Amino acid sequence: MHNSLSRLFLLMVFLFLTSCDGSGGSSSTPTYSVSVTVSGLGSNPVILQNNGGNSLTVSANGAATFSTALANGATYAVTVLTQPSGLTCNVNNGAGTISGDSVTNITVVCEAKQYAYVANYSDNTISAFSVNSNSGVMSSISSISTGTNPVSSAVLPSGKYVYVANYNGNSVNIYSINNDTGTLTAVSWVATGVNPVSITVSPSGAFAYVANFSDNTVSAYSINSSTGALTLVGNVATGTNPNSVVVSPSGAFVYVANWSSNIVSVYSINTSTGALTSVTSSSTSGSNPNSVTISPSGTFAYVPNFNANNVYVYTINSTTGALSTDSIVATDTNPVSVAVLPAGTFAYVVNKGSNTVSVYSINSSTGALTLKSSIATGTTPNSVTLSSAGTFAYIANFGSNTVSVYSINSTTGALTAVSTATTGNGPTMTSITTIN
Repeated sequence: MHNSLSRLFLLMVFLFLTSCDGSGGSSSTPTYSVSVTVSGLGSNPVILQNNGGNSLTVSANGAATFSTALANGATYAVTVLTQPSGLTCNVNNGAGTISGDSVTNITVVCEAKQYAYVANYSDNTISAFSVNSNSGVMSSISSISTGTNPVSSAVLPSGKYVYVANYNGNSVNIYSINNDTGTLTAVSWVATGVNPVSITVSPSGAFAYVANFSDNTVSAYSINSSTGALTLVGNVATGTNPNSVVVSPSGAFVYVANWSSNIVSVYSINTSTGALTSVTSSSTSGSNPNSVTISPSGTFAYVPNFNANNVYVYTINSTTGALSTDSIVATDTNPVSVAVLPAGTFAYVVNKGSNTVSVYSINSSTGALTLKSSIATGTTPNSVTLSSAGTFAYIANFGSNTVSVYSINSTTGALTAVSTATTGNGPTMTSITTIN
């Protein structure tokens, strides 16, 4: 009997213990893990946190799990504590409540940082903005003084330096870009010809070209990739009052719109020195050509003629760079700037006199433009710039001191207003750069 009672007692103790945790307390509450899937990371880690604590350092793309599991019914809120250098990471599906299972649907998408720089003619400043690559929204970072009447800017393809042409300062100012903050630091400046009105950088980042409106020249500079410094290579004569200069996507040719002589000048580039040589034929354009835009394929050129209210479409000879008039399309009043989607499917024309931007489809064979729609923008719009992915359009409005932001429908080309950013006085041009 005694042995039976002992065995019964031991069995009861065993059953009691198995119903308790190791410390003799009540049964443990089930817990559930919180995991994330990270994409877009480079060599630098992103540090996340959950519920304001429990940090998680992620150094590689893929799944990662927070160390602290949560009980059923607990809330979770995953945020970015520290961004990786040169990137912006955004959390999707980051907050919720544990509901009987581990959380696995949180994604963290990291993308290269984007910044915008706006030349403000009337108050001699450059405005710096961060750009949300998902929404296109511009957020002000800072403003910095530059030379007299800045009218054009260009960013080195590496994203390290910004160049600003100062119309009445007869100079180009050079600024370094802080990759993490987007702020600008003055580096140096270089003299130009008289009234520099447009600056462009070659796709390789090796050369810069400046159109000097009042002495009818283009200045060529070599670029020191380490310091951003410009060294004059030489000057070449253009038509009367060169108003815009652009380099072809191949880096082989330079095109200049000459306001008063109504021609587009074409130059070949010495790829070793950056020096320019005039191509035999300069093409006749309409009345007061304001700018030149080359299609991403390098096949077509688009020239808005301010006082003719039209855009000339040219076919480009891939060997010589020479232009042949293909077609002419009417626009709204006083067209000044054209931008073409990276896919070459749609073009956007800013019309300064009517405060509109027009959307055109592009014939892939001929480059011809067909009007799709026009929408209102700010007062006296001066230029249009597209994001590198072709998802957003940015229009600098000289008269209303703003940049209008539009999303782009890749299928129809249609523009939808997203937001408006306030700039300095008299914004003339917006440069967008992606930090790699």
